[in-house]
Amino acid sequence: MRSKVTVIGAGNVGANTAQKIAQKELADVILVDVVEGVPQGKALDMLESAPVEGYDVCLVGTNSYEETSNSDVVVITAGFPRKPGMSRDDLLLANYEVVKSATQQAVKHSPNAILILVTNPLDAMCWTAMKTSGFPRERVIGMAGVLDTARFRTFIAEQLEVSFENVTAMVLGGHGDTMVPLVRFTNVSGIPLSELTTQDVIDRMVQRTRDGGAEIVKYLKTGSAYYAPAASTVEMVESILKDKKKVLPCAVHLTGEYGINGLFVGVPVKLGKSGVEKIYEIKLDSAEAAALRKSADAVQELVSVLEKKVA
Repeated sequence: MRSKVTVIGAGNVGANTAQKIAQKELADVILVDVVEGVPQGKALDMLESAPVEGYDVCLVGTNSYEETSNSDVVVITAGFPRKPGMSRDDLLLANYEVVKSATQQAVKHSPNAILILVTNPLDAMCWTAMKTSGFPRERVIGMAGVLDTARFRTFIAEQLEVSFENVTAMVLGGHGDTMVPLVRFTNVSGIPLSELTTQDVIDRMVQRTRDGGAEIVKYLKTGSAYYAPAASTVEMVESILKDKKKVLPCAVHLTGEYGINGLFVGVPVKLGKSGVEKIYEIKLDSAEAAALRKSADAVQELVSVLEKKVA
């Protein structure tokens, strides 16, 4: 019996996520959206590409949650996108209601699912999903670090004119302006980044990584990134469904790790069939630890707003 993945939100991120899951034949996919006809039409369009692409999975679009029952993984992408001049944090209260409702419906029909959050502001939306679902922290995971790391790797490969595949990097912290690209742990085929370019160039790449989402929003004007976010989400889904146990930077609920308690912050974790199977607490130097703490403080500000709302 094939695995089953529900993708909530049939916008650009959700539709691309569903398509990539189908193309990799990872699972049957249920695409859910509140707009009548949109998930049905997109799912049918994807299904009709199956004979050409050569994949055999079931793709269903729906406006209700009944057909999502017993999903192994639920990906929540639903929410309002960023617009030019808008920060991820500006989306906080609007997307809180969207994610809360989606989580309630999803867990009602799939009480054993693993939740992957993509909606921004990511770390606060993870908090919302965990509080709403009552799930253990192993089964509520945020997609941010995989995307931020992919952007960092992209800029490094472009700058150095090397293969993307040879670049190893990791970005920790919240999914926002205070994210923490770990330059000390970044290398090209084992060669430290610091030996391949100057500090000024590294600083520019770090800043471009932090501004990666905003750069795309500025170009698009009426939306935000979706190809790379979808690809990053599917890497997480694949690691879970295939029990690959990949070590990826993901937003998880920390309970003392890195000196952080009660917040979702991006750190390296092992992803397998149980969700988060291990949190790796790597040794940071004083500057890296301070940057991660600053990033966690930014997440705390958002969560504090939500705590007042639900009090």
